[in-house]
Amino acid sequence: MRKLVMSVLIVFLLIAWGNVWAQVTKLNVGYVGINSDNVIAFIAKESGIFAKNGLDVQLIYFGGGTTATMALVAGETPITQTAGPGVVNAVLGGADAVMIAGGVTTLDYWLLSRPEVKTAEQLKGGAVAISRFGSASDFIVRYALQRIGLVPVKEVAILQVGALPERLAAMETKRVQATVLAPPAMYMAQKRGFNILADVAALGLAYQATGVGTTKKFIREHADVVRRYVKAQVEAVHRFKTDRELSIRVLSKYLSVKEKDILDKTYEGAIAENKLPAKQYPTLEGIKTILEPLKNDPKVKAAKPEDFVDMRFIKELDESGYIDRLYKGK
Repeated sequence: MRKLVMSVLIVFLLIAWGNVWAQVTKLNVGYVGINSDNVIAFIAKESGIFAKNGLDVQLIYFGGGTTATMALVAGETPITQTAGPGVVNAVLGGADAVMIAGGVTTLDYWLLSRPEVKTAEQLKGGAVAISRFGSASDFIVRYALQRIGLVPVKEVAILQVGALPERLAAMETKRVQATVLAPPAMYMAQKRGFNILADVAALGLAYQATGVGTTKKFIREHADVVRRYVKAQVEAVHRFKTDRELSIRVLSKYLSVKEKDILDKTYEGAIAENKLPAKQYPTLEGIKTILEPLKNDPKVKAAKPEDFVDMRFIKELDESGYIDRLYKGK
């Protein structure tokens, strides 16, 4: 009888373990920058939040939003962390991409110049580095230049250089006179003597920065995977905001930063509610900001911000009270 009971227990355990493993989904997820805007995916990976939600996530780095969006549309990375312009441009080009979580909903960038360029006037005739035309950095540069009284392209050249590390290197080697940088690179540049010409974050512009994108096709075919990913995103945002020790450790590891003052500044800026909201709705106002410079395009005239998002998964979590319960206990 004892052997029979043990055999039955073993069978039940094997079935239970089999069900658990059957629920684990392998998933390639892209991300587009070595900066604090991408930290939520890192937190979800390192803290076990992805695993808790049945996701075995492989994070794949892309040097720019255009490449990441191409991989998204091709299905190589069916979910990706990317900024709004990548999704907007993909949709306008005929793809079925959508933002499913807001991530960062404003611009946390500085326009920085070389030490000898102390004023906007001194930047005239020079060049500013961006990643790629049509990218978030391209929008930010043009916006910042206009705010400090300069005409993009006409008075200041705009060069495609690459991701944050490449842009910082281009400024250090005098290939360009300025660039836009996000944390922690902007704090490092400031320590090296570069000047702040514009604090874009302080302008408070609504903008769909780095959030979570997927495709309508992937949602149709794998709605449960998307649902679990969005839940993991919300849980990782909560963990990031409330677990400083873990968050600093993850920032240090993925951003390759050791200086405590830079890590502290990066963390404190990144958790602000106006930048990283607890309720991770994509920002329609932020997408409207992205569409504004494109308004003369016939495709844009017929477009609405709602065309670029799918909020059902965030809405489910919000209306169920799940997000509020997360923050009740902090």
